[in-house]
Amino acid sequence: MNKSDLRIVFMGTPEFAVGTLRALVENDYPVVGVVTQPDRPVGRHGNTLQPPAVKQYALEHSIPVLQPEKMKDEGFLEQLRAWQPNLQVVVAFRMLPEVVWALPKYGTFNVHASLLPRYRGAAPINWAIINGETQTGVTTFFLDHEIDTGRIILQQALPIPPQADVETMYNRLMDEGAQLALRTIDSVLQHNGCPPTREQQMPVEETALTAAPKLFKETCRIDWQRTATQVHNFIRGLSPIPGAWTQAMMHNGQPVTIKIYRARAMDEDLGAETGRLSVESGRLFAACGEGTIEILELQLSGKRRMTARDFLNGTRDIEEWRME
Repeated sequence: MNKSDLRIVFMGTPEFAVGTLRALVENDYPVVGVVTQPDRPVGRHGNTLQPPAVKQYALEHSIPVLQPEKMKDEGFLEQLRAWQPNLQVVVAFRMLPEVVWALPKYGTFNVHASLLPRYRGAAPINWAIINGETQTGVTTFFLDHEIDTGRIILQQALPIPPQADVETMYNRLMDEGAQLALRTIDSVLQHNGCPPTREQQMPVEETALTAAPKLFKETCRIDWQRTATQVHNFIRGLSPIPGAWTQAMMHNGQPVTIKIYRARAMDEDLGAETGRLSVESGRLFAACGEGTIEILELQLSGKRRMTARDFLNGTRDIEEWRME
């Protein structure tokens, strides 16, 4: 089977998915259509519609786009069938019903940013870093009835450097996922639509699957009772988006929300009460349940993102602040 025999439909929404779509287009894989989320209102009054990143790229390259509200809508299904796809590639998209993923002759495969079966769910990059993992990766697998459970086609591991945040790993995994998608399609071609696969099996040493659920505002609140290493991993696992945050009581008793984007874990205990800020030699520290973190970059609500030094230059009575 040759590349020209394929009729690929690509499904995805955010910039992470654009990496794979771009790789398909630039390497002359025949993408006959794109399915993405509807445009969403943005702006203060929500009166401006923002198209998804995938849609923008598709239109720039004259690829037809469908944006269904409901994946089982018969009008959408008719349009999808009209494209006559024999392979579908999914990256960072919603859960698909069987009527969609079972449509192509050669199936539908997903590019997932973890080494499945670990970190199934919507936020695998975040949770791997939050949990202090030193390795992650990307997986391609065929979709089936349950989310992120299908038979694995290919995997590629990547190290997580000690100071890496989500932004760093997002870009690396986006690029690696794009290349893995190309290798997966090549395997589909090489094996006449039936590439070798294997079931997802948890390693014997693992006692439970590690989940990667969707992040919400409360999920991102820092727990200062945890160790400095855990707080540091939490911060970098949410940086820059959506951002780890804390509520602080200022010296005047007024509350303020602070997002922390960069920090460094320290073993030293500076003797401060848990949640207290302290300043030493022009550096900003926060006491954890065990150990201390140095805050390097932060943002107060209504203010710009800034370095700790800039924050200290414009703020007084820091030692009287308490984070909750």
